[in-house]
Amino acid sequence: MTHHPVVDTPSTTAIQDWQARLRRFGYAARPPTDLRERLVPRFPKRTVWDWLGPLLIAALAGVIRFWHLGRPRAVVFDETYYAKDAWSLLHLGYEGTWPDRKIADPQILAHPQVISLSDTGAFVAHPPMGKWVISLGEWMFGLTPFGWRFMTAVLGTLSVLMLCRIGRRLFRSTLLGCLAGALLATDGLHVVMSRTALLDLVVMFFVLAAFGSLLIDRDRARARLAAALPVGADGRVRPDEHTGDNAGTGPRPWRLAAGVFLGLAAATKWNGLYVLVFFVVLTLLWDVGARRVAGARRPYLAVLNKDLGWSLLSLVPVAVLTYLASWTGWFLSDDGYGRHWADGRGGTWSWIPAPLRSLWHYEQAVYNFNVGLHTPHKYESNPWSWLVQGRPVLFDYQSPKPGQNGCGTTVDCSQTVLALGTPLLWWSACAALLYLLFRWALRRDWRAGAILCGVGAGYLPWLLYQDRTIFSFYAVVFVPYLCLAVAMTVGAILGPPGTDRGRRTQGAVAAGTLVLLIVWNFIYFFPLYTGETIPYADWHSRMWLDTWI
Repeated sequence: MTHHPVVDTPSTTAIQDWQARLRRFGYAARPPTDLRERLVPRFPKRTVWDWLGPLLIAALAGVIRFWHLGRPRAVVFDETYYAKDAWSLLHLGYEGTWPDRKIADPQILAHPQVISLSDTGAFVAHPPMGKWVISLGEWMFGLTPFGWRFMTAVLGTLSVLMLCRIGRRLFRSTLLGCLAGALLATDGLHVVMSRTALLDLVVMFFVLAAFGSLLIDRDRARARLAAALPVGADGRVRPDEHTGDNAGTGPRPWRLAAGVFLGLAAATKWNGLYVLVFFVVLTLLWDVGARRVAGARRPYLAVLNKDLGWSLLSLVPVAVLTYLASWTGWFLSDDGYGRHWADGRGGTWSWIPAPLRSLWHYEQAVYNFNVGLHTPHKYESNPWSWLVQGRPVLFDYQSPKPGQNGCGTTVDCSQTVLALGTPLLWWSACAALLYLLFRWALRRDWRAGAILCGVGAGYLPWLLYQDRTIFSFYAVVFVPYLCLAVAMTVGAILGPPGTDRGRRTQGAVAAGTLVLLIVWNFIYFFPLYTGETIPYADWHSRMWLDTWI
């Protein structure tokens, strides 16, 4: 009989040393000496608040996002493209042609409404999925500001609910999960993007859904690995080289789901492709870590033999197929832009079906357009300034005179929609990211690494395009991970369960003060997020930085 070596459990001194470090920097009051708990840490005891808390926070987020959703009654910023493209997809299956925005926008907002949509295919700069999402609201409520903003408000609300549950799974704490969701519910940039028919909020939703799916997959795969390990005479699961190298983890449907969500993200805007790359690397590192903890002698080789197929075949090909499926309306059309470009053309690639070659040619033109977009814009910004909210984007600004649109009778007023993140939340997140870098680099905290991966996937690729016309509201894609970073830092300030009462009280006061200041800051800036009419002096007092004007 083959003998498989078994790794001894840590010494008492090592356990006590690790326990002291965890109490200083982490959340657990004791180290997980049982290997099963190291692979899959226990969830807190189930209570009604596991779902009631996230649902209440999501309800609050919904109220904020749907309150006067049709205001301003205007075509705001790039809604002039996406609201009309969504309506075109709904009626033609592809993006048709509209007259100049100076003509089309007033026609759409007029009473009676005039729709001057042509079935001639139009060249568009982004894939169709996000516009299909927007079209659902227009199908239900018509081509109105409320109609074209409805689905982004829905996704913004659902993303708060998802983040509460994701935070709970990540931190094994319902409190910290709900805190992350509450921070997202009260982030100004997330609110503005949830109330505007742009594509970036849709990308954020699909990326967050993929992140949550991968977390579930991680827990379930590690649980199967733990179940395959031998149990010692003391009843504890022990590492085993043979099992770590050769045990399978079974079907992984949540990775398939993540592949679908990542495909939908890329089918909304191409920056979703960068997220796919980041998340593939993240899942591979998770698998390597699981194999190492299980006792694998060569964890990378074990992942290559047992897990690589699931990582690549369930993410990349599924994402590609999902992306292609989002173009179904274009494939089925005769008049979509460039739809029949490859018909009758020979050449090296003629063995590929003509519709796919036509799409490839179309996508080449889209790529050249996007990388060559250098048109100066008043509100463009360098990505280096995003985290500190150096240059927010003004989506809409009106100056009602006294007696107009709710303005008083003695002073001029302002109505604005400003894509500005809640400043204290973002500035706190900058400090939180530094703490997470410490946790990941020096303490090998996988949770910190996962959050940093989410931030990096949404942020770092834009540093490659600093000479392109880009805007700070693209950062909404990684806002959820900033909220997770702050929540994790708050958890460290609170201290782990079992900390002495004095330390815990001090932590609670400090953490509570920070959270209350962030909420107050959101309330203070709320009129700038929702187009409320306020005196001009009140608007100007909120312009904390000259670059916000």
